[in-house]
Amino acid sequence: MSIRSFAVHPHHWLQGALWCVSPNQNARPHVKALELVVIHNISLPPGCFGGPEIQALFTNQLDPQAHPFFAQLEGLQVSAHLLIRRTGQVIQFVPFHRRAWHAGVSVYQGREACNDFSIGIEMEGTDERPYTQRQYRVLTQVLQALYRAYPQLPRTALVGHADIAPQRKTDPGPAFDWQYLHQLLQETT
Repeated sequence: MSIRSFAVHPHHWLQGALWCVSPNQNARPHVKALELVVIHNISLPPGCFGGPEIQALFTNQLDPQAHPFFAQLEGLQVSAHLLIRRTGQVIQFVPFHRRAWHAGVSVYQGREACNDFSIGIEMEGTDERPYTQRQYRVLTQVLQALYRAYPQLPRTALVGHADIAPQRKTDPGPAFDWQYLHQLLQETT
């Protein structure tokens, strides 16, 4: 099974992704460059995959009455730049030059407000369930496209949400195989 090639469009959209604009974005403050990629996980309802709920959340269309868990998300305004579904489908919600609302209160190497200088990538999954091979391969190709488009983006600045918000977050969780991702990145360099 082949995986399509990705490239970043001159207007900061990923060619090869489905584009679905989130209203939950704004201009980045005066930041010189993108300096960080943050990996997250998400599933809605928790542990359920493939439905329209993540897209609905990121576009402020999630019905809080549709599932008991959704009541706690009512009024929440969040987004990520990308979602990589378990099938390998990529959906982009925010162009890379704009600030997505994915990291919340966060610190990376002493710098607060990671949304200001990072790209947020959601992996459809949970902390405990293994991610799919297809997700790792697509993530690798997406990262390579980002590194080509933004050469100032350090390849070493790739972290999980738990790394920048350890008191609040655990994702992408112990099920995320960082070693395998780094191996794939080395193989494609």
